[in-house]
Amino acid sequence: MSDFFKELAKTLAQRWVGLLLVPGALFVVGAFAGVRLGHAHALDLSAASNVFTTAATSIAGRAGTVQAVVFVVALLASAGVGLVVQAMAGVTRALWLGQWPGAILTARRVRKWERRLRRRLDLEAAEPAATRSAAQQDKIDRATARMNAVAMARPGRPTWMGDRIHAVEAIAAERYGLDLPFAWPRFWLTMPETARAEITAANGAFAAAVTVSSWAWPTLLLGAFWWPAIVVALVIGTTGWVRGRSAITDLTALAESALDLYGCALADAVGVETRRAAGPVEVDEGAQVTAIFRKGR
Repeated sequence: MSDFFKELAKTLAQRWVGLLLVPGALFVVGAFAGVRLGHAHALDLSAASNVFTTAATSIAGRAGTVQAVVFVVALLASAGVGLVVQAMAGVTRALWLGQWPGAILTARRVRKWERRLRRRLDLEAAEPAATRSAAQQDKIDRATARMNAVAMARPGRPTWMGDRIHAVEAIAAERYGLDLPFAWPRFWLTMPETARAEITAANGAFAAAVTVSSWAWPTLLLGAFWWPAIVVALVIGTTGWVRGRSAITDLTALAESALDLYGCALADAVGVETRRAAGPVEVDEGAQVTAIFRKGR
């Protein structure tokens, strides 16, 4: 067990350095230079060089104790900024997933999705499946793709990422009778290790994207003193957002796939009989499973 805890401590130390200390140190250095330069000399490389040279010379001329104190203060400042960013990750995640009042934006997304749904239905009605050509089917497929680009089910959140999560919950309820917020923890325990590993990896990629984008918050604040920081904040935020969209696409696709593949295993685990030996549950079977999980709540 002692070896296990040593390895755990080593892993945690590596994560702390990678996620908090190094980015925090870069921010502290940038903030130090940015505040000294200000808006007037924001891009003056000569002035920036003088700032660092003066600081290094000043520290080098002090006693070893003072140098150690400066190092510790810089270390604590770096870690402190990193911890603030980790706290702000919750705000970033909530914004991305639409966990805020947004009825107007949600209604707008619903109208857009419904327009594209009607377009697809009109195409399908005009070209019956029995006589449909490959070109006509391709046209219908493109209309479906445009509809799915808005949301994979009727929108229920003010953001695209939020609707990806909402769509999985809606599909679970409408197609399989499962209340996913209640069912998911039990569902997770019945999945094979390979499925859990894939979902964990996708979730980790999303969490990493949230963390990357969350560095935009303190960088944007620095922009009040040094305007190039605003540009850097936009680049950081956009990079994280793009990565987040990709990760949430993978995560929700894997979650929906798990519903398709392991629904019967979940029902079997709680003693609900299913018509299939494997695969997804029927709506009535899922409703029985949900009733067990909700316990009247």
